[in-house]
Amino acid sequence: MSNLLAALRLELFLSRYSLAAKIVLLAPALVCLARFLLVWLNQAGQQARAGLIGADSFELAQAQNAYGHFVDGMNTGLTILALLLVALAAYDFSSERDTGSIRHVLIRRAGRGSIVLAKLLQLHILGLLSLVLLGLTAWAGSAFFWDFGPVVEDGFELIGEDEILYEIHLGLLMAVIPLPAVIAFGMLVSVAAQSATQAVTLALGATLAMDIFKVLLGERAWYLYATFHPSLLDQSYLREVSRLVRGFSDVLVEDRFFVFNEWAPAVSLLIFALAALFVAQRRSL
Repeated sequence: MSNLLAALRLELFLSRYSLAAKIVLLAPALVCLARFLLVWLNQAGQQARAGLIGADSFELAQAQNAYGHFVDGMNTGLTILALLLVALAAYDFSSERDTGSIRHVLIRRAGRGSIVLAKLLQLHILGLLSLVLLGLTAWAGSAFFWDFGPVVEDGFELIGEDEILYEIHLGLLMAVIPLPAVIAFGMLVSVAAQSATQAVTLALGATLAMDIFKVLLGERAWYLYATFHPSLLDQSYLREVSRLVRGFSDVLVEDRFFVFNEWAPAVSLLIFALAALFVAQRRSL
């Protein structure tokens, strides 16, 4: 345990001066803000045209509801965060092995297992900080550009704010659950690859490949952790929440989806972490 804590302190110290760590921390929030600005500018032009030709008042009202934009901003930020985390996890161990710096840590009596676990913990802490910053930025940004409120049509409240907040909370929880598996997958590739370049290429390539093929697998894709976090070809529950908070009532999600959302990433995390520890113990450094 003392070796693990010492290795974790070292990883946290190094991350304070790491450009890659700063990118992971700040990029999702900055991309979220950029998205808000572009959407707001686009809506301003659309509303000007709608005022001239007339448009559906319900659609115009929902375009000004901040809850939908908050969910979209979180979805975009989480997509960026997942890609950055898997890339950094793949780069971390392999780059130190390439430069030989990891041998110095081993000489100081930190075992290989402790190093891998410390890197996993450090990446989880970094991901959590980035997630908190993203959430605060998305909430403040959506509140700045739009107004929070219930879904209303012709004076009747279709969806109250309590229900909206419940769905957002559930959607965010379901979207965050797979992130530890994302990190563990990147770490497994990092310890198994021959170089840092190969590790990052393989990790990102495999992640994008899973994103493409999960669309073709139907319900069998529920066994993949990548199905449940926001991505470029998004099938996560957070995507459905974006429709729910805008008043669409045709969103149907099976209860089994939530069961797989909880268990598939947990099993993947365990498999990837154990495999990374196993490979790290047997790889030459």
